[in-house]
Amino acid sequence: MSTGTLGGPAYLAIDEGTTSTRVAAFSQDGALLTQSNKTFEQFFPKPGWVEHDAEEIFRAVCETLETVLSGLGAHTPAAIGITNQRETVVVWDRATGKPVAPAIVWQDRRTAAFCDALKAGGHEDDVIARTGLLLDPYFTATKLRWLLKNVDGLQAKARQGKVLAGTIDAYLAYRLTGKHVTDHSNASRTLLYNLERGEWDDQLCALFGIERAILPHIVDTAGPIGAVQGGLPGQGVPICAIAGDQQAATIGQACLQPGQAKATYGTGCFLLANTGLEIKRSHNRLLSTVLSSLKGQRTFALEGSIFVAGSLMQWLRDSLQLIESAEESEALARSVDDSAGVVIVPALAGLGAPYWNPHARGAILGLTRGATRAHVVRAALEAQSYQTHDLIVAMGRDGQTIDTLRVDGGMVSNEWLCQDLADVLGIALEKPAVVETTALGAAMLACLGVGDAADLKETAHMWQPNATFEPGQPKETVRARLRLWHDAIGRVDQRALGEG
Repeated sequence: MSTGTLGGPAYLAIDEGTTSTRVAAFSQDGALLTQSNKTFEQFFPKPGWVEHDAEEIFRAVCETLETVLSGLGAHTPAAIGITNQRETVVVWDRATGKPVAPAIVWQDRRTAAFCDALKAGGHEDDVIARTGLLLDPYFTATKLRWLLKNVDGLQAKARQGKVLAGTIDAYLAYRLTGKHVTDHSNASRTLLYNLERGEWDDQLCALFGIERAILPHIVDTAGPIGAVQGGLPGQGVPICAIAGDQQAATIGQACLQPGQAKATYGTGCFLLANTGLEIKRSHNRLLSTVLSSLKGQRTFALEGSIFVAGSLMQWLRDSLQLIESAEESEALARSVDDSAGVVIVPALAGLGAPYWNPHARGAILGLTRGATRAHVVRAALEAQSYQTHDLIVAMGRDGQTIDTLRVDGGMVSNEWLCQDLADVLGIALEKPAVVETTALGAAMLACLGVGDAADLKETAHMWQPNATFEPGQPKETVRARLRLWHDAIGRVDQRALGEG
């Protein structure tokens, strides 16, 4: 591949997240040429419910895409990759492409009782065996079932073929190209995908009451999908990649070899370890998932999912008004020697891996008269280190050793947090030059999908390290901190695991 930023091809990424849409353009050498970001609204109609207006998301994609295209200068848009918040489900009209109901977001907990009923009915072991996932409201199928059963007339329209369904990537692909497709990485997050066979599972569709005909066709993660339709920004530019955001970030971190791992600290935190061609089955309530499908060959990952990371800082800012910006948290954390015994269990959307308790609720423990807002904010950051520690321990028990962790996402601009992660995990952390590796990964896949690279290894140079953090806190201090954390987890979730 040739490199250079004085013109030439640009690879665009539509990075559709949980609270904002970003479109970014990268050159062949991985330089960020230009980007545009637009926030959109989250709706919380009832406790535990989280929704999006998918039409607002599509408008945000068009606006940011148009802005980026206008700022490319001498560069020519060669291909677009789509990466997306996973598990969120949209149902839309086949004829118009317009959503027929609010999108139910991955954080939504409304189907917890249904998941409990399936577990009580003895279905979870079979679901795990087929999908590599657990029965939890996090995943797509129970949300889609809820929409079909609770939106007037929707089940009938599904049977009549008048509506289509999918995760956000499928919805955007349909609106942009007219093709009803998803890729294997997103399909593997739905509870409807057979992980061994790499296709929709009829028995799972029957279990959740979902018409297979409304689901998208599953395609490779990289490869031609279709061109942007007339009348839209980027008309004629080919879309050549689709990947779930955490899989895209793993690729954007150049974790291309088995054993390499990354953690993304965005709205939530998601730790993925590349397991290569092997489907590694977890015995510690982690997830087996598809990392990518390239030229018909799938690679896999072991994943731990934390539901609340950056959204905890948003909550401190918007709901408690303890900080004016997320950036302020670093100075506050540095202003005190420790958290004064304050521990936050950020179960604002239940507990994810390795606990998987959708009924858990958040808690702030250890408060005394001497606790200040600095102690509370520091405790919120420390919770990210503790949650990640529990994932690393669970992966170790599954035989997945992690010696170095590559980190990315908005939160890792906080260098105090990066150092605390290294201290608590006891391993080195690598932070990349471009922390928005989700978008970079989508651009790398688009480069491959349009034929400008022979394989992902040819795009790996687009990732560059920026800083390394080595553990430095005494082990006895870390152990004492973890004891407080696991005591707090035990108060919130009686099924909590030990320290390990």
